[in-house]
Amino acid sequence: MTPVNQTRKKAEVIWSKGVKAVDPRTLVAQFVRSDASLQSVLSESTRILVVGAGKASASMALGLEQEIKPFLSKTVGILNVPEANYPNLEKIKLNLARPAGMNQPTAKAVEGSKSMLQLAQNAEEGDLLIALISGGGSALMPLPSSGVSLEDKQKVTSLLSASSASINELNCVRKHLSQIKGGRLAHVFLEAIQGKGKIVTLILSDVIEDKLDVIASGPTVNDPTTFKDALNILEKHLLLDKVPTSILKHLQMGVAGNILDTPKALPAGIRNIVLGNNALALDAAADQASQLGYQVINLGSCMEGDTTGLALIHASIARSVLKYDQPCQPPICVLSGGETTVNLGENPGKGGRNQEMALAFLCALKDHNLEGITFLAAGTDGEDGPTDAAGAFADASTLKQSGNMIASDFLARHDAYHYFKNAGSLYQPGPTGTNVMDLRVLIVE
Repeated sequence: MTPVNQTRKKAEVIWSKGVKAVDPRTLVAQFVRSDASLQSVLSESTRILVVGAGKASASMALGLEQEIKPFLSKTVGILNVPEANYPNLEKIKLNLARPAGMNQPTAKAVEGSKSMLQLAQNAEEGDLLIALISGGGSALMPLPSSGVSLEDKQKVTSLLSASSASINELNCVRKHLSQIKGGRLAHVFLEAIQGKGKIVTLILSDVIEDKLDVIASGPTVNDPTTFKDALNILEKHLLLDKVPTSILKHLQMGVAGNILDTPKALPAGIRNIVLGNNALALDAAADQASQLGYQVINLGSCMEGDTTGLALIHASIARSVLKYDQPCQPPICVLSGGETTVNLGENPGKGGRNQEMALAFLCALKDHNLEGITFLAAGTDGEDGPTDAAGAFADASTLKQSGNMIASDFLARHDAYHYFKNAGSLYQPGPTGTNVMDLRVLIVE
């Protein structure tokens, strides 16, 4: 049987291969270089306006500038990105809009979003708008509607996140509290140029099934949701009496027709192109696992719902493989993607959904022999919740190093970070510069 530390290394190699496959710089450069239609538009455009936000947007911009060098003299832009050490760009300004390990809108992000909207408002006939959008874009591109403060928007975002609202639900509410999301950025640009311009949005998806209106709340995509939908989501999660009064008032005014809803139809000429997603990362991880000699089962990129519930499914698969050679004999590598939710309740500890999943997996198998089982759950962006970890390992070594800590107690108070930190099992690769949801690697040998 392979030593635990060696199996962890293999799991990390598999995970890293998946993340490398969705490198934003490479994906953008390859697309721009090969797309004849875009090359033509770049050549014909009077100016190239670049806007956007997300954890991968800085790398996307690097790939873009690399491939549009002949047109850089007519290029101007601004992107909202998390704080990190980025290479210098020639024409596109990077607005460091929030600290690493934080996923809330900030005043600095609002200023960047205002600059983007101003670029769109001042557009002229013949201008091309390129939007670089990736996961994390919703929090990084805040521009609250009139009458809604940044603090109010932070409050409702926190309440929804703690109530296990899905990303679809969270972004529906965000779109209806924003001047820039839900297709409004595209609408402003097209209105400024009387429809005589083009929009190309390059996207790294962090959303299940790559729903364009949900990724970063779809600033250049027509929005199928309504003010009524947003209000219903708050009611569903029992938040009507908890959200700030300004939020309720704004949504109610929208339902009454006193505020124009998000655009329901935008010109067909707008191109929204998904360059990378969770499925691409899983395919690359599966290829790497096969090269390492594992039989591979890829559960796909649509895994969502309760974090603990999905952890139990992974634990059950591990048990079945060891006891019954089902669904196949070891050595086996089970891969899964997607994004789960956690209902934090009152006074939660520290962690993120991946650390929580690893801890729930460990709890499910604590009375079983963990030898031969290694589970790595980690976010492809290198960040898991408000922590400096991407996720965690769960294996026999974790239990051995945990000493007298009781895993179920830490799970009950959603404090996975401190459990895994003390057990030496946090996975901390640092920010990866990309973001396509989560990638989980289960090895059974």
